[in-house]
Amino acid sequence: MTIALSVALLTTTAWVVRGAAAESTRSAAATMRDQSAPRKALYQSELEQNLQHQHPAAHQHPAAATTGDAGRLARQLARARLATAKYATNLRAAKAGGYQILTRMIPDMGYHFLNPAIQGFDVTKPPILVYERHGNAWQLAAFEWVFPTKPATPPLPGATYGSFGAACHYKDGTFVFASSQDQCATRSPQSGAAFNFWHPDLVTLHVWLWYPNPAGLYNGTNPYIKPFNRG
Repeated sequence: MTIALSVALLTTTAWVVRGAAAESTRSAAATMRDQSAPRKALYQSELEQNLQHQHPAAHQHPAAATTGDAGRLARQLARARLATAKYATNLRAAKAGGYQILTRMIPDMGYHFLNPAIQGFDVTKPPILVYERHGNAWQLAAFEWVFPTKPATPPLPGATYGSFGAACHYKDGTFVFASSQDQCATRSPQSGAAFNFWHPDLVTLHVWLWYPNPAGLYNGTNPYIKPFNRG
């Protein structure tokens, strides 16, 4: 993945990238890679629980939309569907368009793919695509934008937000929550993949445009995704 990744997709604030991890973290990474399968499974379970806690959007309720807002939102989403239809069931096309693995499967959410070249807010060009996988089949489910702070004006009518804690990301989509980059191991504790980048705490905006979400268009998680949690 390109090292200079953009995280402030509404502003010009850049993702914090690159940087060598401290030598002590290297030994920690090696220790984690040597763990037994049960220990790794426990580690992953704790990680997922931590991540679920990072998405309070499930408890948010958007303000009542006016008729004008509803019409404007419908037009924006229609444009977004037309612009991303080529990716709906074709992950290969998304990768060819610049999207690269950001996270593996996050329970009740999906696999995240980031296009680091996309900046600013354009509903037809989401920087993050969220996919569901079943065997070898991939289905686009949602878009995601991230911000360093909550936008003063919602980029879409009635938008609500979640959050994602500061984390070290690795080139195979694994990640570890860490409050600063110097806590990042040079190799993923889960897989041994090379370090990619670190980012600070983020505000997130999900838009479930390609898969229905009974919890709401902007909710961070989706109960309908549970069957895909294990691929």
